Amino acid sequence: MATASRHHGHPLRTLLIFLGVIALLYALMFFTNSWTPKLGLDLSGGTTITLTAKSTSGSVDPDSLELARTIIQQRVDSLGVGESEVTTSGGNQIIVAAPNVKSDELNEMVGQTAQLYFRMVYLMEESGVTQSDPATTTDDTGEGTEGEETATAEPTDTGEASATAEASATAEASATASATKSASAKAGPPLPAMPTPVPSPRPTAPAATAPTLEESMAYNPTQRDIDDFDNFVCVDQTTGAAATSPTPDVIDQPLIACDESGYYKYLLGPAVIKGQQVTDAQAGVPQNSVSWVVTLKFNTEGAEAFNSVTTQLATLSTPKNQFGIVLDGKVISAPKVEYAIPGGSAEISGSFTQKTATNLANVLKYGALPLTFDTGTTETVSGKLAGDQLGAGILAGLIGLGLVVLYAIFYYRGLAILVVSSLGIAGLLTYALVVLLGQGMNFALSLPGIAGAIVAIGVTADSFIIYFERIRDESREGRSLRTAIQTGWVRSRKTILVADSVSLLSAVVLFILAIGTVKGFAFTLGLTTLIDIAIVFCFTHPMMTLLGKTKFFGEGHRFSGFEAEHLGAKVPANAQLKGV
Repeated sequence: MATASRHHGHPLRTLLIFLGVIALLYALMFFTNSWTPKLGLDLSGGTTITLTAKSTSGSVDPDSLELARTIIQQRVDSLGVGESEVTTSGGNQIIVAAPNVKSDELNEMVGQTAQLYFRMVYLMEESGVTQSDPATTTDDTGEGTEGEETATAEPTDTGEASATAEASATAEASATASATKSASAKAGPPLPAMPTPVPSPRPTAPAATAPTLEESMAYNPTQRDIDDFDNFVCVDQTTGAAATSPTPDVIDQPLIACDESGYYKYLLGPAVIKGQQVTDAQAGVPQNSVSWVVTLKFNTEGAEAFNSVTTQLATLSTPKNQFGIVLDGKVISAPKVEYAIPGGSAEISGSFTQKTATNLANVLKYGALPLTFDTGTTETVSGKLAGDQLGAGILAGLIGLGLVVLYAIFYYRGLAILVVSSLGIAGLLTYALVVLLGQGMNFALSLPGIAGAIVAIGVTADSFIIYFERIRDESREGRSLRTAIQTGWVRSRKTILVADSVSLLSAVVLFILAIGTVKGFAFTLGLTTLIDIAIVFCFTHPMMTLLGKTKFFGEGHRFSGFEAEHLGAKVPANAQLKGV
């Protein structure tokens, strides 16, 4: 009897401790006010974008692709979407999937994939298009903050004065042209028109020898640059689409670019500072201030370049005292410089909101990619479609659960109560862990994850079948029911552990090697396999031991599932003699 006691221990104590752990998990959910799991893209709706890397050599460096993936992951995470997924594919693609995010918002953050550069502004004026958003026509009048390491700057849509100045310059040029035409008319009949020379194509790649900072700062617009700038309009008046700049975005060449609204156009010089030289950028409200600002820091090389550039810009008038922050051929900001800024730290101030300041800080901090990309397919999963998929997944789970219960009732009769209760406890434990892991580790439940949970129903059912069938084997050998429960457990638990270990190993290998949402399937399968082990050891076996002590189950009542005929056990011969 002592041996039997060691086998089954204290089943009631084990059962109470296990149920207490589950109650503790739900108490934690109560105190954190977390009652629903985080859902993945396919269940909550969201957007998937495919980016394809450009390469002149035909191959993409894997290290550069991985670095780009990391930077894009940081950009997406800055949206507050912790369960987003950024993966590489095919050696030249990055796939971005973010649940609960609209396609426009994700495209705005991820689609800005070109390298980030700081360029000096030479000309700026209105593009000649109608501005639909009244907010973008308002001049920013941000006041600077005193301090050696603080710059005074304004967002892109500032500069009524600069636009006026450029308009005046354009008027003077027009007047000069009119005077020239008048003089030509007095001189005599016009000469036959000469064919217009076709200008040579602008460079589409940087020179083999990069210019020095001084050479880039010494750039002066050519007549061709000025003519192209005058003739360029940011938005095609016919189609309403953004017009193609006459200048390719090349680091050592001038660039004609527009702001993001398409209202202002800029003539910019060669790049003087690279985005990689920005080490940090933060949005915030300084102490004793109510306005949002963006602070940025440069590395040693960038700090020296920034000091040289701002020293020159501070001596110039608008718009030449501005530098354009250019990303993907768009001027995202063009702050003014009032004085030289040494030390590698600066502050951009103006009429920022929290959103605009945060967006600019994110671009400055995460904008420099080692590769450029083409935005490929964009797929949006609507909330309704996601809801339909979730409903279908839950329905499939309920059907699988119902089939297991029906099988248990048909084959194991009264023991079905143990099957149902074990599956119910497993469901409660799984739900609590999925919710808490979503809050603590940003685990998002996807449709493949639900498939993993459905598979786990079968894994748990296998454990029941192994245990119950071992009890039948022990009963056939002539052991009493209580003894068969304990000896059957000792022999079946090894088989259960081996089966669950194989399932767990498969889940781990799949999680390591898989990409995308398949990881969700592997993680959920591994989690539910561990839960199955806990359920069998801490709930099913103790409950079986306690049921074996009751009159209904212990004495083999009809329909209990333990009757001798159903177990396939023979009635001992001595029992038959006793009954004569």
